[in-house]
Amino acid sequence: MELIKLKSKKNWITVVFLGLILVIGYFSFYENKENIVMEPLKEKENEIFLPQPQQTGDFSIERALSERRSIRDYEDEPLSLKEVSQILWSAQGITAPQSGGRTVPSAGATYPLEVYLVVRKAESLTPGSYRYLPEKHKLVRISEGQLSSQLAEAALSQMFIAEAPVNLVFSAVFERTTRGYGDRGIQYVYMEAGHAAQNVYLQAESLGLGTVVVGAFEDEEIKKILALPEQEIPLYIMPVGKIK
Repeated sequence: MELIKLKSKKNWITVVFLGLILVIGYFSFYENKENIVMEPLKEKENEIFLPQPQQTGDFSIERALSERRSIRDYEDEPLSLKEVSQILWSAQGITAPQSGGRTVPSAGATYPLEVYLVVRKAESLTPGSYRYLPEKHKLVRISEGQLSSQLAEAALSQMFIAEAPVNLVFSAVFERTTRGYGDRGIQYVYMEAGHAAQNVYLQAESLGLGTVVVGAFEDEEIKKILALPEQEIPLYIMPVGKIK
C-alpha cells in the first residue's frame, strides 16, 4: 500500500509539472501571437491621411473648360498637401460614400483604375512613390527616394516629367471590367482613364496648376519603378505643378 501511495504521489507531481509547462507554453505562444498581430501596425507609419477635398468653389466649370491647356513647364515649387489632396480626389475620389460612387463614371461600377503619386516636392510628403486609396482618401507610401528622373527616362526622356513637383500615374486592372463585359470591357477601361485625366486637367486649372497627359513610355519600366503588381497596366502619366 505504501508503494502504491508513493507512486500516486509521484504521478500527481508529474501531472502538475506537465500542467505548468503547458500553461507557460500557452502564454509564451499567446505573447508571440500578439507580437505577430501587432507587426502590421508598422505599415501605418507609411499612411498619410489627406485633407478633406473642397467640393465647392468660385472657379466655374465653364471657365475651367475654356482655359484648359496642356502645360509642360512648371515652377520649381512644392505643391501643398491640400493641392495634392484635391488633385487625387478629382481623379478617383469618393463622392457617394454609401454606394462607393466616384468622381469618374465607371462601367458597372467596376473601377479598374489605380492612381499612384510620384513626389519630388510636396509639403508634408517625403520624396518617393505612393498609392492613393480612394475609400479612405489617403496615401500609402510604397518607396522613398527621388524617382522623377527615372520616370522621365522611362517616358522616352520627356524631362518635364522630372521637373514637375509631382506626377500622377494611372494604371488599370483590366480584369475588373472584362470579367463582366468581356473584350468590350477593354474599351470601357480606356474610356474611364480618359474621364479621370480630364477631371485632373479641370481640377488643376481651377487651382492655378498645370498638367499634361503622357502616354508615351515603356510599360515594363514604369511597372518596375512603381513596383506595380503583374496584373496592373500603366496607362497615363500626368505631371502636375505651378505654371511658369
